[in-house]
Amino acid sequence: MRRRLHRYSLAPVALALAVLIAACGGAAPPDQSAGAPTQPAAPSSAPAPTAAPNQPTAAPEPSTATAPSTAPAQPSAAPAQPNAGPINPDYLEFGIVGHLYYTDRDRVLQLTQNAGFDWVRQQVVWRDIEDPDQKIFGWEELDRVVDTVNAYGRKLLVNVVRSPTAYNATNGLPDDPATLGRFMELMAQRYGSKIQAYEVWNEPNLAVENGGNIVPEDVGHYVEILKEAYTRIKAVSPDAIVLAAASSSSGVTDPNIALSDEEFYRLMYSYNGGEVRDYFDVQAIHPGGAANPPDTLWPDNPSFIEGCTPAPDRCWNDDETHYFRHIENVRAWMEQYGMADKETWITEYGWATPNNSPGYEFGNFVSREQQAEYISAAMRRTYEQYPFVGNIFLWNINFAVLWGEEGNPDHEQAAFGILNPDWSPRPAYLATQSLIAVLKQEQGR
Repeated sequence: MRRRLHRYSLAPVALALAVLIAACGGAAPPDQSAGAPTQPAAPSSAPAPTAAPNQPTAAPEPSTATAPSTAPAQPSAAPAQPNAGPINPDYLEFGIVGHLYYTDRDRVLQLTQNAGFDWVRQQVVWRDIEDPDQKIFGWEELDRVVDTVNAYGRKLLVNVVRSPTAYNATNGLPDDPATLGRFMELMAQRYGSKIQAYEVWNEPNLAVENGGNIVPEDVGHYVEILKEAYTRIKAVSPDAIVLAAASSSSGVTDPNIALSDEEFYRLMYSYNGGEVRDYFDVQAIHPGGAANPPDTLWPDNPSFIEGCTPAPDRCWNDDETHYFRHIENVRAWMEQYGMADKETWITEYGWATPNNSPGYEFGNFVSREQQAEYISAAMRRTYEQYPFVGNIFLWNINFAVLWGEEGNPDHEQAAFGILNPDWSPRPAYLATQSLIAVLKQEQGR
């Protein structure tokens, strides 16, 4: 049985991160959209060889398969609901990130259920639902996504991103926190207990997620947005779990690229005397991984990538942010700034295999078999050594299928997947299926 959070105190770890060195690896989140992939889009920005953080790669552009409607937000008919229940750090739950818009949702959810994942994380692109100029909303496809997840007895974490242009000219965080608050309130009203958790934005320490530029003063603006979203959601669905967004694992501080995650967390936790503690239930974390196994960590126990240039010890492995165990640093910052009573969820982790996407060359040093080994070891390590983590979401289940349909099965998003483009399981799918069953049995559930 895992110990409760309040009994656990992480041993001190080094907090200083190298300036202008970033995690070029890890599970970079997609800009998922409420539409079917039509053609692969170029990355949002070309990552620098040694100084770019986990850059989000643009997902295929949405189609207009569903026209927005002017109907008021009303809950759709729902099957029996899984109960999110109280946050219980005695148990580690298992989630996976999927893309459920305009695809064979039943097939994705059946495979998710078969593997034993408890939760599904779906990114929701705000601008694809709300048109503020026309004052209309297009909820229809999200209705189908939410209902299908619930029909398979899975719990749902939604991650809302990308403002409508009317609220931010570059689709970053909204200029007025109240606009996102209203949208989150509408979601909570529409779906009620069918959405069990909300992650408010994605990696807000990245310039691309903040509207193209990021400076320290922007962190307080994110806290104000989180406060508004939390308050609105809880007023409607008090049992919903609200997550503070994970920062990208990055050591870079450059207004055009990123604010280091250490700086972002420090500023978020200290803003207005630490008031943020009253406006989130769980801290999300996105650890990197690159080609490093999950038990290594720079500088005391670094890994080496044989055959990599410029040298095996300088290839996505010479900074803490390149490693899964960077979780330990984030946890230490939480403790340092008085957030130790907050549970954490890993809402993205994973390892890429060989791919054709610039900036993700580390995947060329990870075989399919190693991917399975690293994912399994990360799950086991989290279960045994990180009792402050209550949920762990693997990135991802079905992006290889989507990119295969677009003729690019070697895209980096596909490389992180645990299914092949033809829906067949990769070794990582079979390994996680087996280990989840074992760990659930060890937990007595």
